[in-house]
Amino acid sequence: MIKVAFLDRDGVINIDYGYVVMREQFEFMDGVFTVCRLLRDLNYELIVITNQSGIARGYYSEQDFLDLTAWMCEQFQSQGVPLLDVFYCPHHPEATISNYRQNCRCRKPSPGMIEQACEKYSIDLQNSILIGDKISDMQAAKAVGIGKFYFLGKEDIEKQLAVSARVDNLLQLKYLIAK
Repeated sequence: MIKVAFLDRDGVINIDYGYVVMREQFEFMDGVFTVCRLLRDLNYELIVITNQSGIARGYYSEQDFLDLTAWMCEQFQSQGVPLLDVFYCPHHPEATISNYRQNCRCRKPSPGMIEQACEKYSIDLQNSILIGDKISDMQAAKAVGIGKFYFLGKEDIEKQLAVSARVDNLLQLKYLIAK
């Protein structure tokens, strides 16, 4: 079994400017590659799980998202921290594009993307971690029993969801994960 670091995309890997779909809009968060190198050194595989309601809302196409994702994966590879996989949810219950209008199991806070990863790979969830910037990320981690989940942001949610830690920036994770 492998242990995995599940990473949200917008707000963890890149600055969340809202519906980021072009390379020119995609700005990596400070410290993301440093933290990912540490995770790889600690034998974590890296998997991205991301809600992408911009597809359902018609802001960009699924192909636009896939093109940007391929570029993002190339950037990780060039930094020596390859991603094992990327799982995404293109749905939204109030989508303007009817094909994507649904209450699905893959959209966080539901744990469907993590479950999909577990179906594809033999993952030890108890020894895995999740890093996210929204309460829905933490809820998905808790729902499937991920061992540790870290909240990146200013909001005080530790007591609500018993997160492993709340951090203001990714580099603070270096000290928590290495323990």
